[in-house]
Amino acid sequence: MRAVFAFGRDLRLSDHAGLAAVARHGAIVPVHVIDSASASRLRRSPRRAAYYCAAVRALDEALRARGTALIVRRGNPGPVLRALARAVGASAVGWSCRYDAKSVRQDRELQSTLEEGGLRAVPVHDALAVPPEDSAAAHHRGDGYRSFVPYHARWRTLIPVEGAASATFAAVEIASEPLPFPEEFGSHATVDEAVGEDAARAKLTAFLAGPALQYGAARNVPALAETSRLSAALSFGTIAAREVVRATCERAGDPFLLVEERTSLKLYLRSLAQRDFFLQLAWYNESLTEEPLQVKMRGFTFARTHPQLDAWRSGRTGYPLVDAGIRELRATGWMHPRVRAIAASFLCFDLGVDWRVGRDEWDRELTEDEPALAAGNWQWIAGVGADLAAYPRIYNPRKQARRFDPSTAYVRQWIPELAGLSDAALFEAEAGYGEAQLQLALFGPRSYPAPIVDHESVARAFLERYAREVRAPA
Repeated sequence: MRAVFAFGRDLRLSDHAGLAAVARHGAIVPVHVIDSASASRLRRSPRRAAYYCAAVRALDEALRARGTALIVRRGNPGPVLRALARAVGASAVGWSCRYDAKSVRQDRELQSTLEEGGLRAVPVHDALAVPPEDSAAAHHRGDGYRSFVPYHARWRTLIPVEGAASATFAAVEIASEPLPFPEEFGSHATVDEAVGEDAARAKLTAFLAGPALQYGAARNVPALAETSRLSAALSFGTIAAREVVRATCERAGDPFLLVEERTSLKLYLRSLAQRDFFLQLAWYNESLTEEPLQVKMRGFTFARTHPQLDAWRSGRTGYPLVDAGIRELRATGWMHPRVRAIAASFLCFDLGVDWRVGRDEWDRELTEDEPALAAGNWQWIAGVGADLAAYPRIYNPRKQARRFDPSTAYVRQWIPELAGLSDAALFEAEAGYGEAQLQLALFGPRSYPAPIVDHESVARAFLERYAREVRAPA
């Protein structure tokens, strides 16, 4: 007996729920299908395309070490996989579920095509540490959670304790198309780190050995840069979220840890739970990718543009912490999580621009590739999603900078125009008023700009409009 497994955003062999499920139907024939939708998405981000190609190459190398190789096809997944299954004598085809609305619809079409062809379709939840159905089983409606606090309480009781079983691969003599390469997607970017499951596991091990014990501070202080940096690996599935959770729990069980260190590990686990939360939220709410989760916010209008939108895009808003984050993203394909929230808040509330504009802008810069997760995070920040606070949380970029970058180390790293200023002078420049900036000679074609809006006044105006249109009594 043989079965086909179609790799997608799950480019590894170990602790793989999809492989374990499909292995019950026979020896596995591994395939990767590049369809027009995924190719189009990869073309939007050169850095992401390069990372993806490196991850596929690493998977192929791992398969060759197991005595087989990755079969690559380009085309419509339904007909391609149906034909391949017939060619190798497979009775079942499996793949890992995806969570954004477009991909969910594509997976349904794939399932219909395969079943109409007499094949067993085996979609499996692999991207989450806890599958959506497992967490929803205790929910009174069985349709997932919309609030993180009760979800987190349930999630903690379901932390996986064992890895998925290994799979046996079939040795088949069948031609493969070439592995994907960055230029195929218009990318000339290079990857400045090792990619693949061995590299991801090494990164996790190094993180848990030391930096994770300071995660409680690092998640808020961008200059520390001691977060796990596993977002891209998790999104492409070169490491299982289950493995990350189990390894973190094991580390937290060390009896010699200090209270603060144990707390840091719990906070890291909470961030992994929040990742699962947004993915299960998208699974049960297909409109999440494009439509606000909160019904009351569907009639609230955000602008689709702003005269200063390009200043936000390029990291020249005049608010150093916001600009440093945007420049870090454009330079590296990653941004510190605390700064992501501040920069996103600035777009939605200071400029009043729709969260989908920011999501699409960052989608072109980020290396990680998880549309459902991006939508959940952006809706949370914009106050239209799962965050059920009475009013939107609007971050004050000046107060955030003084609290989380008091040494200005992060700002100096990413904004060379300000690197030569003293701390006091930099905070004066950040305040952005009249004579202080003139005396600092910040104006000019190569200098740092004055603030493009006055935060206090625009934030107040936004909250007043919110109160009139959303909080007004019926």
